[in-house]
Amino acid sequence: MFSYILRRCLISIPTLIIISIVSFVIIQIPPGDFVDAYISERLVIDGSINDVDALRASIQAELGISDNMFVNYFKWISGFPQGDFGYSFQHQKPVQDLIWGKLGLTFLITFVTLIFTLVTAFFTGIFTSLKPYTFFDYIVSFFGFLGLAIPNFLLALLLMYLSLDWFGTPFSGLFSPEYLNAPWSFAKFMDAMKHIWIPVIVVGTAGTASKIRIMRATMMDELHKPYVDTARSKGLPAYKVILKYPVRHAVNPLASTIGWMLPELVSGSAIVAIVLSLPTTGPYLLEALRSQDMYLAGTFLMMLAVLTIIGTLISDILIALLDPRIRLA
Repeated sequence: MFSYILRRCLISIPTLIIISIVSFVIIQIPPGDFVDAYISERLVIDGSINDVDALRASIQAELGISDNMFVNYFKWISGFPQGDFGYSFQHQKPVQDLIWGKLGLTFLITFVTLIFTLVTAFFTGIFTSLKPYTFFDYIVSFFGFLGLAIPNFLLALLLMYLSLDWFGTPFSGLFSPEYLNAPWSFAKFMDAMKHIWIPVIVVGTAGTASKIRIMRATMMDELHKPYVDTARSKGLPAYKVILKYPVRHAVNPLASTIGWMLPELVSGSAIVAIVLSLPTTGPYLLEALRSQDMYLAGTFLMMLAVLTIIGTLISDILIALLDPRIRLA
């Protein structure tokens, strides 16, 4: 197991380098850059500029960038070992000063949503597979298909309306006003936990609905296999028969989805974060892509790539631990 994890960590290094190159090139593909956008704004405000080339050269010198994409890329990637992710042109701050607070809140919402999704799908999938085609199964299926059909941002708007209608105040943000700019404390953390339920429900609804269907279908398939009948014929209690055998096999598809669930939850919450005014990475990433703030946008995309690699590794290890038929050499 240790040698497998070590190999995966070593393989992830060239993988991340390739992803960084592709991400940086894609960000640079649209015509123009941040400097061109800035000069266009100056033209609108001032009406005319005497020497556009001189202004462009002075701005590039001030920001420390070049017209050469490869020079900009190597300048950006060479700072990674020291924790330097470049400079945000739009916010006029180092990228590392902007991302950590946003990433922390994003990871908090993502982690709670992941736990909510997996736990709900696990238990609901088992119950519906044991009592298929009953009233409870039909109700779960109805809300599952409803959750898959409703876009996340529309569900966010609906919950905001219900919050205003039932409690008299619209839900917005992740903190109460008194904790918005306060330093982190236990009271601020508990305040975040009080507000986090709407983002978790909104972001996790579609994923939970699909995972319930996967768990239910896999469990129903496993329950009719001969090894389950053999376990029952030996006189094992029903709960042992279910938990020790079919559940361990049926949970494999659920565990294998963690690899793409982590980045999906982060990237999929961007529109939700804008609608709910959440201080997460989603609005920053969208703003950086629109303004072609290449270092800020590239860093966010690299974080998604790291999440994908970590999630895939966690999935592989969980599957090996849950299923004795699988061994990682």
